[in-house]
Amino acid sequence: MNTHKNYLLIVAVLVVTGCGLEPGPETQAPPLTTARDGLLEESASESTYAEWPTYSGNLAAQRYSELEQINRDNIGDLRIAWRWYTTNFGPYQERRNQNTPLMINGVLYATAGATRNVVALDPVTGETLWMWRPNEGGRFDSAPRKTSGRGIAYWSDGNGDERAFVVTPGFHLVALDPASGRQLPWFGENGVVDLMQGVRGTVNEDSSVGSSSPAMVIGDVVIVGPAHAVAMRPPSKENIKGDVRGYDVRTGELLWTFHTIPEPGEPGYETWLEGSAEYTGNAGVWAPMSADPELGTVYLPVEAPLSDRYGGERPGDNLYGNALVCLDARTGEIVWYYQLIHHDIWDWDNPTAPILMDITVDGRLIKAVAQITKQAFVYTFDRVTGEPVWPIEERPVPSSDVPGERTSPTQPFPTKPPPFDRQGFSENDLIDFTPELRAQALDAIKIFRTGSSLYSPPSLAEDPDGTRGTLHLPSATGGANWEAASFDPETGILYVGSFTRLTVVSLTQEPDFSDIRYIAGGGAPLPLIEGLPLVKPPWGRIVAIDMNAGEHLWTIPNGPTPQRIAENPALAGLDIPATGRMTRPVVLVTKTLLFTAEGWGGSPVLRAHDKLSGEVIAEIPLPGAVGGLPMTYAVDGRQFIVLSTAGEEGAELVALSLPQ
Repeated sequence: MNTHKNYLLIVAVLVVTGCGLEPGPETQAPPLTTARDGLLEESASESTYAEWPTYSGNLAAQRYSELEQINRDNIGDLRIAWRWYTTNFGPYQERRNQNTPLMINGVLYATAGATRNVVALDPVTGETLWMWRPNEGGRFDSAPRKTSGRGIAYWSDGNGDERAFVVTPGFHLVALDPASGRQLPWFGENGVVDLMQGVRGTVNEDSSVGSSSPAMVIGDVVIVGPAHAVAMRPPSKENIKGDVRGYDVRTGELLWTFHTIPEPGEPGYETWLEGSAEYTGNAGVWAPMSADPELGTVYLPVEAPLSDRYGGERPGDNLYGNALVCLDARTGEIVWYYQLIHHDIWDWDNPTAPILMDITVDGRLIKAVAQITKQAFVYTFDRVTGEPVWPIEERPVPSSDVPGERTSPTQPFPTKPPPFDRQGFSENDLIDFTPELRAQALDAIKIFRTGSSLYSPPSLAEDPDGTRGTLHLPSATGGANWEAASFDPETGILYVGSFTRLTVVSLTQEPDFSDIRYIAGGGAPLPLIEGLPLVKPPWGRIVAIDMNAGEHLWTIPNGPTPQRIAENPALAGLDIPATGRMTRPVVLVTKTLLFTAEGWGGSPVLRAHDKLSGEVIAEIPLPGAVGGLPMTYAVDGRQFIVLSTAGEEGAELVALSLPQ
């Protein structure tokens, strides 16, 4: 295990700080130079900013901006202002960068490279101001999430004391000086808290814990949720537990730990039968979090326990897996919780930050929180009490016939809003462009079970009934995912991007690989019909939901029909409406416009829409497909939109603005 001495710092803040290495913990740290002192003080004081201070724009995770310089009248003039390449960051080229930069006090902060370097950029020119690079050695080599991550977190006391926090792939929490990039020696040990210290579970070559999303800062607490390796085919039923921990932002002192898998004597332990809470891992919070500073609460979108497709080793409902959990941010104590899936065997983790919103329902003002899910629900609660805004019904669902599996007899179904994507698969979902194509599709699915229920369980890859798995919709990456949604607080409209993807859920036995009785795999591959997907389009969509009424306003496809579909010989002579892309769309809403992109694997285009109708107003070409979530800010009244794309030489950040 590496010590914190292995952390390196490379600093280049214009001409003020020069370059150097951060001193080790045995040496005295020099005074930290502030980039807003001295030579930069005059220019900084003359500038005005509209910031993007957190991953989701605000602690409520609304991904909304009041900026309106870019509007429907001038959107066609939007141009690339600057491009910043990640080519030389990290040990190998980064094809996709998922980070959303922050813009604070006239500096843009981003992460880049598999080692998760932190960079500071000039928001007007894209010039690199400084760069910090972790050197985690073996900890990086064994990390489950070796990516640039999704960004950083920021804290300030409002009087000059400030921090930039990054959680590294090797699971360290690092506090940096936002002005220079230097590690803050009075936080933890030389700016570092080792998050592997105090984890519950055995740390060995098979254990998996790391991070992919930024920490959450509320008040004087920085909160870290862990991410694990994908658990479709884990080698063991045991793993590190996904506890969420809060630390003092000034010192790095551990303030509290919330056990997502309870210990004996704690509430929820009784939902883990046969002692399974003792060894089961995961149930982390890999998605971003949200918070209400007035209430002093933080909202955790908890993922599923291990493993993702078979729960026979963990009988019971498995609290707090797949729950939306509200904690007191100062103490870590539970205020309320609601489990959205009992005993998850579909890998339907809560994938997004819960969105805080004030809505008016039947004349009553409600401080609400909405959780967007992979299964295409919007679960909506009073964020103070945890009471559902609209009724949530426990409905009977199919049982599993896989040996050893004990599924929950019911699952919670929200009655409003309606699902924003298709749920469950039946023959009615098959393509029907022509009778011949439909006949081929019907023949192709005979080797599968068809999961007409949303909660149809996985089946054996070589089942005694002759089937080779169950067809399921949405998939574990379908519906919504970490790309999240945007909420307009002025209109009460929620904009959700969704991905309609059929998948085969099947289980196999591999005792030489895993001590879990069944793991994912072995099923028949998902067939194509003359090169076409089995299910009807649209395959990606944007949905606008009126959260005051709990009703859909409009739905549009996520982009036009792909060329390979439009030119498919089997569709010759047919008029095919826009099908949308088989990708996960991203959204951003401002005072004037809704912005969308098709997401990773889609077209290199940013679209501007009318917020009330979904009409496409303009399409702005980009250097590549969008890899992260867009954000927006302004400097001296000039609005910018920044997002990451897949450039010709790897991932890059692209800034768009109106010509000066």
